Amino acid sequence: MSSSPVTTAAASAAVVALAVANRVLYKLALVPLKAYPFFLAQLTTFGYVAVYFSILYARCRSGVVTRDMLALPKHRFVAIGLLEALGVASGMSAGAMLPGPAIPILSQSFLVWQLIFSALLLGRTYSARQIIGCFLVISGVILAVASGANEGQLLSEVKLIWPALMIASSAFQAGASILKEAVFIDGAKRLKGKRPDIFVVNSFGSGFQALFVFLLLPFLSNLRGIKFAELPAYLNGGAECFLNVAESPIDCGGAPFLPLLFIVVNMAFNISLLNLVKMSSALVASLTATSAVPISIYILSLPLPYIPHGAELSTSFIIGAAVLLMGLILYNLPQLSLKQSKAD
Repeated sequence: MSSSPVTTAAASAAVVALAVANRVLYKLALVPLKAYPFFLAQLTTFGYVAVYFSILYARCRSGVVTRDMLALPKHRFVAIGLLEALGVASGMSAGAMLPGPAIPILSQSFLVWQLIFSALLLGRTYSARQIIGCFLVISGVILAVASGANEGQLLSEVKLIWPALMIASSAFQAGASILKEAVFIDGAKRLKGKRPDIFVVNSFGSGFQALFVFLLLPFLSNLRGIKFAELPAYLNGGAECFLNVAESPIDCGGAPFLPLLFIVVNMAFNISLLNLVKMSSALVASLTATSAVPISIYILSLPLPYIPHGAELSTSFIIGAAVLLMGLILYNLPQLSLKQSKAD
């Protein structure tokens, strides 16, 4: 059952507003916890599980969520959890080391990964205009990353591993979003036209994500030079920094307020985005969220609390952002045309 244009527009506006807040708070939350990105990943993931399953329980009691919804096959949720665990851990590791304005740009490779995975997993085909739009997105990302080739530019002092890891994080998250769309499509068939409740998808996906974040923690932390035997001390240090206690050996100014604010806004963003996926598709939802990119880049380039120096946007970085936005607009044109033809 399709949603009304007014409902879809309201849902899209909520996604854009929350996307801007989410991107800005993502970087701010990593300022006090720069040395403990995996602790923040753990805290965020297990916080989701507690909140989502509490809401799911309430919706089961009220009859909104049925037994048939809960009985949906779990193999896709396992895959979603694994991909999101890899995406969160790799994204937070990279985000802690990257300048703020670079994060929204590099994250736009998400669209390209979505196009590839939706073609492979959902059997979708795309027009030449959409493919050209995706190539422009890729070109914009490359131009933005290339801004670090010259000394004094935005990424000049950043090792290549961190932009690459942020792009890989987008691939993991894109794969998870396509699998979520597949759950809605398959669920509608199994539930005789009624799509699964978004909290069924969020709860089981987050549950398996928490499991994989926990299981992968020794491997992922080793990538940052943290040995398995040092993990308890690392997590204890992360807890002290998060609580901003006097015993913490590093400056954790901004904690716990900034990390908690990020978690709340990120949860609201994820719920609103998945609601838009349910109403339309994963690609349309991601395109809506990307309209927040220029606003996010501008805000993150300004002096902010706990990031007083801001960041200078190089010419090639600005050109890359402009090319990326042209690609997003070009890709979105067929979507608008399709909606208009259906309305006539």
